[in-house]
Parts: sequence; C-alpha cells; structure tokens
Amino acid sequence: MAAAAGLQAATVKHPDVMAPVVSLVDELRDLVRTSGRDDLDARLGMVRARLTDPRVRLVVVGESQAGMSTLVNSMIGTPVSATDGKPSVPVIVEYGPTPAATLVKSAPRGRVERLSVDPLNPGPALTALGVLRAEFAEPSALLADGMVVMDAPGAVANESAAWSMIAAADVVLYATDSAAELTERQLDYLRRVEQVCPSVVCVLTKIDRNPHWALTQRRNRALLDGAGLNFAVAPVSAVLHRRAGESGDQQLDIESGVPQLIDHLRDYVVAQADSVAIVAAVRDMTRITDQLGVILRAEADTLRDPRRRAEITQRLAAARAEADQLRQRTATWQVTLVDGSAELTADIEHDLRHRLRTLVREAEAEITRSDPARKWSEFATELDARICEAVEENFVMAHYRAVELAEQVAAKFPPDNRTPPLPELRLSNPGDVLEPVQSLEALETAKSAIGQHMLSALRGSYGGILMVGLATSLLDMGLVNWYSAGAGVLLGVNALFDERRSRKQRRQAEAKVAVARLADDVIFQVGKESRNRLRTLQRVLRDHYTEIAAEVGRTAEEALRAAEETGLRYGDQRELRLTEIDAGLRTLAGLRERAERLA
Repeated sequence: MAAAAGLQAATVKHPDVMAPVVSLVDELRDLVRTSGRDDLDARLGMVRARLTDPRVRLVVVGESQAGMSTLVNSMIGTPVSATDGKPSVPVIVEYGPTPAATLVKSAPRGRVERLSVDPLNPGPALTALGVLRAEFAEPSALLADGMVVMDAPGAVANESAAWSMIAAADVVLYATDSAAELTERQLDYLRRVEQVCPSVVCVLTKIDRNPHWALTQRRNRALLDGAGLNFAVAPVSAVLHRRAGESGDQQLDIESGVPQLIDHLRDYVVAQADSVAIVAAVRDMTRITDQLGVILRAEADTLRDPRRRAEITQRLAAARAEADQLRQRTATWQVTLVDGSAELTADIEHDLRHRLRTLVREAEAEITRSDPARKWSEFATELDARICEAVEENFVMAHYRAVELAEQVAAKFPPDNRTPPLPELRLSNPGDVLEPVQSLEALETAKSAIGQHMLSALRGSYGGILMVGLATSLLDMGLVNWYSAGAGVLLGVNALFDERRSRKQRRQAEAKVAVARLADDVIFQVGKESRNRLRTLQRVLRDHYTEIAAEVGRTAEEALRAAEETGLRYGDQRELRLTEIDAGLRTLAGLRERAERLA
C-alpha cells in the first residue's frame, strides 16, 4: 500500500547486509526441498520474506480485552483497529503520505479481491463476511522510521492467523492487563512465541485503571526471569497518551509510557534491525539444519551396518505400534475428556447451588429472628461477603477438580506426555465476576408515622367501647363508662401491637424474597463464568493431546518408512547413498558454520 501511494518508509534493513544471509537461506531451502520437508520449506520462506523486507515488522498480540487494538491506535496516532470487542481481522499498517484503507476479501475460485474503504470509518466494513485482512496507509512518524505495525486477532478469534503473523515478525509486543500478573498459561504462550520470534517486549496495558501496576510489573519481571524469558516489561496507558495529545500535556504523555515504548523500539529494534534480523534468521537455520542432520545420520547408521537394519526396523516397528496404540487411545481419552468435563460442570454447578442454598437458609433464619429493616445495610454487606467467599471456594474446588481431570486424561498417554499448563480457574477477585449482579433490594423502613399508630389504635378501641358499652347499657349505664373505656384502651393497644407484628412479618417476607432473588442472580452470573472457564480448559486439553497424537504418529511413520525403504531403495548402491549422505552432512555443517559466523 505504501508503494502504491508513491512514497516508501525508511529502509532499516540494508540489502547488502542481508544478501549473504538470504543466499544461505536459499541454499538451505534447496536441501530441505530435496528431503521432502514442505513444512520446513514454508518456515524458511517466511525467514526469507522477513530478511528481504527492508522494514521492521512489529506484531501486537495478546488475549482478548488486553488492549492490543488500543495500543496499536495509540502508537500510530490514528484509530485503525476496532476496539469495540467485535470479531476482528488482521490489521496491517504501513507508511503512506495520505490515509488510505484497503480490505482484502475472499473471492470465488480461491481468488482474493481488494476493496478501498473510508480510512476514517473502516469499522462497518471490517465485520463483513469474507474479509481476510485490513491494510492501512498512515502518515505516522513511527511508520516513517521504517516500521510496519500489525495487529493480530485474538487467539480465540483466529489462532492460525496470529501465529502466521508472529512467524513473519521481527519483534512481537505481547499486551497483558496490568490488573493481574502473568499466569502459567500466558508464560507457556510466551515460551512458544520466543521459539518463533526471539525479540519480544511484554507491554503492561491500562496502568491508568490500576494504581498498583508497579507491583504487577515487578512480579511479571520476576515470573519472566524464572521462566528463562529475558523480555522487557513496558507499562503504558493508551488513554493517557490520547489525553496528552488532545491537551498538549507533555508530562501526562510521559506518564502514559507510550513515548518510552516507542523510543525503546527505535533504539533497540529499528536502530539494530540488521543484527536482530540476522540473529533470528540464523537461529531458525540452525534448528532446521539440526533436524535435517538427525534424519540423515539415522539413515547413514542403517546403511553402514546392514546387520543392525533388522534391529532398527524392529525398534521403529515398535514405535509405529505404539503410535497405532496411541491413535486407538484417541477415542478413549476423548471420551474421558468429554465425560469428565460434563461431570465436572455438573458438579461445580451443584456445589455452587448447594453453597448458595445454605446461605439463603441461614439468611432466612436470621431474618426470622429479628426485624430485618433495622440493620438491613449491615445485613446486606455481610451477605455480600459470604457470597464472595462461597463463590471463591467454588472456583477453588473447580480448579482442583480440573487438575484431577487433566491427570485422568494424561493417564491415557505415555508417561513422557504429561499434563499441559492449565488455565487458572481460581478467582483472584470474586468481585469482578459478581460486579454485574444487582445489590440486595431495599426494604420498607421499620418506622411509621404517629398518625398511622393513632389510626390503628382508634380502630381497635372503637370496637371495645362499642361491645362493652352495649353490654353495660343493660345495667342502665351509659354507652361510655369506666368499663367500656378500659376495654377500648386494652383493645386499642392490642390492635397497635398486631399492626406492628403484621408489618414486621411483611418485611421479613420481602427480605426473604430479596435474598432469594440475589441468589438467583449470583447463580446466573457465576454459572456463566464457570462454564466459560471450564470450556476453555476442555479446549486446552483437547488441542494439547490432539497435537501430541498427531506428532507422535507422524514421526514414527516417517522414521519407520525411511528405515524400511532404505535397503530396498538403494540395494547395491548403498555406498553411493552413503557418499551422498556424508556430502549432505558436510554441506549442512558448512551452512551452519557460515550462518553462525554471520550472527
């Protein structure tokens, strides 16, 4: 897009410096294609594209609601990425003298078409069916320095697209909310990212909302160091950066952390683009040469010692049998996972309902013992605290039951394939989950007007005066006398107490209904959060063990096929094949040595 606009961004990767590395990549691709490893060839294709691009490719990734799109918009200075939480597509922003936006959409027969849209309001077009990615051109200072910014969709939205962008990146910004420290699942994700792109910056977002972000930054730094990940941790606030731009407040802009992040990228990524790209490329080439070397040496060992061929074939046949057994176990572990997940969900929901029913019964008993209106606010505060405690205990139970389920599924696999890092089910702050729940309803006050009391007393005393007065009139006494007046006083006081008791019982009934409604709201909200977390757990376990089954099966099949076909394929030309293998190993060693010298 920048080229189409007639103006290019600055060149930060010099072709003369990249040329020797590109030449090595091409040589290695020839060897990879000869070996029939299309997957490695695709990986080297991405490495070559990264080396030949004169700009620095920056990819922003992270979990949903972590502020990735807001961070991209803040760094560029223009709202190019949607921040409304709707399903997103990959967004690529390059330099251009004037704003422009293009949507790449799928077309019939496997083709794609490009449509120009309004760069100031691309949101409606991004949600259309068939959109593959959005490309923007913006006259941004950061982009003019030779950087291309890519906003990857969230992992849930399009995981394959996100990993493709990471593989093509020179540097990755991982956005994480400053409200909570990194989880074990996030650290595992960062380890995988570091294997693909070693240049990573961990960005702590939304520091304007979290006054204790510095504590989270220190904790994340310690967690990254403990995981062997030497990443920078940069705190930023896109909101403060936008406000500073609107008001011209430089001090507020410094507090936002965005200028420091951009300076870090310029000093340690853009200014060192050649060395960063070469180191990453050499790292990829080293791993690929190691993989090819293992295959060639295994074949050479078989050819050099024909007597061992039967032994090797038998051993690899056992590996294939194990792979077959693993595939047969697939149905078993999947049934275990599905049944266990359904049972776990039912048990957790039953436990939550049981805890809340117990709380409701205790609250009703307390309401029955006294007038709830007298200390209703204190009662509501205490009930909220007990509900938070019950919800937290319910999620703790869910966590440990999830660990048991993961161990049951892992038991269906060989011992070397153990349980993956599980998503955290325990709640660090139950109030976040209970925030949408409405507070306990207010009650009618226990105080009533003096006129109301007098009217109730008069209604009761009137009946007493009338009944006793009529009875005493038979004794030639007046309707109102000492006896009828005394009866009126007694019945008036009794009516007053009956009215108070009736109002108290009505308040107690209303209080019980309010508590029951609150419990129903809690079950609705917490149950949804619990089911979402358990479904995430099920997906993690399913994807992990599906990948294990596929990898083990493919490795065993490939190795066995190579060993079985070696003797039949070469026969009397075994020595010639050994010569070719030795030459290939020497070529790989030479390529690796030349690559390491460049790094």
